Amino acid sequence: MKPASLRMAGPAILIAAGAFTLVVCLIIGGGAAPRVTSDPGALVRWGLPTAKLFVNLSAAVMSGSAVLTLFALRAGKKEYDTALDLASAGAAVLTVSSGATGFLTFLSSFNPQVSLGAEFGQQLGRFLLETELGRVWLITTVAAATITVLAYAFRRWGAAALIGVFSLMSLVPMATQGHSGSLANHDAAVMALVLHIIGAAVWLGGLVTLVFLRSCMQETRMRVIVERYSTLALVAFIVVFVSGIARALTSITDWGDLISAYGAVLALKVLALAALGALGTAHRRRFIRRGVGERGAFWAFIAVEFAVMGLASGAATALARTPAPADTSAPPLTTPAEILTEAPLPAELTAERWFVSWDIDLLWILIAGFGIFFYLVGVRRLRRRGELWPASRTLSWVAGMLLLVWVSSGPISVYADYLHSVDALSRVLLAAVVPLLLVLGAPFTLAMPAITSRTDQSRGVREWMQVIARARPVRLLMHPIVATCLFAVVLWATSATGTLRWTLVDPLAHELRVVALLVAGSVLVHSLISARQVRSRVLRVIIIASAILTPAVLGAWVVIQNGLIAANWFGAMGRTWGPDPLADQRTAGFVLATGAVGLVLAALFGHRQRTRKP
Repeated sequence: MKPASLRMAGPAILIAAGAFTLVVCLIIGGGAAPRVTSDPGALVRWGLPTAKLFVNLSAAVMSGSAVLTLFALRAGKKEYDTALDLASAGAAVLTVSSGATGFLTFLSSFNPQVSLGAEFGQQLGRFLLETELGRVWLITTVAAATITVLAYAFRRWGAAALIGVFSLMSLVPMATQGHSGSLANHDAAVMALVLHIIGAAVWLGGLVTLVFLRSCMQETRMRVIVERYSTLALVAFIVVFVSGIARALTSITDWGDLISAYGAVLALKVLALAALGALGTAHRRRFIRRGVGERGAFWAFIAVEFAVMGLASGAATALARTPAPADTSAPPLTTPAEILTEAPLPAELTAERWFVSWDIDLLWILIAGFGIFFYLVGVRRLRRRGELWPASRTLSWVAGMLLLVWVSSGPISVYADYLHSVDALSRVLLAAVVPLLLVLGAPFTLAMPAITSRTDQSRGVREWMQVIARARPVRLLMHPIVATCLFAVVLWATSATGTLRWTLVDPLAHELRVVALLVAGSVLVHSLISARQVRSRVLRVIIIASAILTPAVLGAWVVIQNGLIAANWFGAMGRTWGPDPLADQRTAGFVLATGAVGLVLAALFGHRQRTRKP
């Protein structure tokens, strides 16, 4: 068999296995069964999940090849251009398949009379522009079309980075319209699905890219690429497996629900993922150690893994069309709290609830887990070389990550939606205390000697960190004056504007708020600690005073308000325990004012570091 035929055999096996599994699982789960009323017809019932399968596979090719380009390949070489060509092709297929999915979703949801008339066109236009489901597929289609052009036309590192980030971001809208879990777990289900889709895309798309790269590089070079992909695949597998478990738990009400059609499809997907993890570990270790041949074992590995990945992809697509037990058992939205938050009002916040309340945010748990693991690996590498690393920095980094998990998944997360004071506490911790601990951990200083520098003109984590650190916008943000202004804007926007309610309503907006607070706080703390940024003592005092006054003034403004901030949220919650909303808002103002404490500590530490310099 010719190499070109072998390269096409892998994706063909993937599509065939996915399509076969999709049909079987739709039959088992009833995802394509005729409806009792308003049935759109067999073409829509079977065509919609089929189009969604191609959406999943093409999105994986687009994203996986773009990510592998950024972290494994050399710019200006054929391997680099081949991967970006593949990303462009995947985006092109995604454009068509997501457009078809949006159209079929419209037919499935509203069952209109299809025609070439103006009335049908107006109905379709309103669906795409005025409904959340329609906007999701419109955004995905436009994003995919944009990436198609970008990946085909631009080949510099900056463009590749933009393509990689944009391709991952384009997967997020699809995750937000997946079938919801139980009432109390909607936000957790959305985040788990976002992580699951992104992890699976990087994993599967990277493997497809390896197949097409095999013909344009030598044996030794291919071994290097497989090794780098193996690292990405391992991280992606952990994300997929953990998020998959979390997603499954939000879709069932008890273990008895697993004995159902939904449970059968879910079991097939889990078994496929477990088999993929075992295959990936065993085979990649063999190829990295012994080399990758053009025929024989390498192509057998590709065929087997593509077949199993096809099973997992087909099962995942069918699972999205199979009614989950939690979807049918969730209670109706009746109370004000349930209508606003899609979750029942929690019990009164007592001393005990500060230790037993949890609302897991999988994103930050994974980030903290990977952050602590890789940090400790770096410390271990330095110690093996006989280099010392202060234990205080390690303790600071670990404490910062653990505090981040506690804030995002602990009692603060549980009660932030209901008590303005608790939400203000989360903003203070995320903007001042967590950044202080993380910056004192000096992760950049650790990464530079701990991560091996590349010499093949490709860019790994170390090289990208250096590029980002040297970028003009980043250096500008690090200046204390700019950092202080950024901190003030972010803290004010998330505390005293309509952005506050948006971050409470939308789970993705909430995650963006966490990122914004962490970035603004970290940049400010770093700029205050770095004595080289400002040599004028007078200017430094002015900057420190401004940083301290920002939360103090904001807190005072919140305290003196006669009306409620976000009144249609905190004032409409229907809470029957705790202080009244206005008294709780005044408490929130005092909490915000204490945010100056963390900044004072950062300023004092920075001054101390400066006075130590000879």
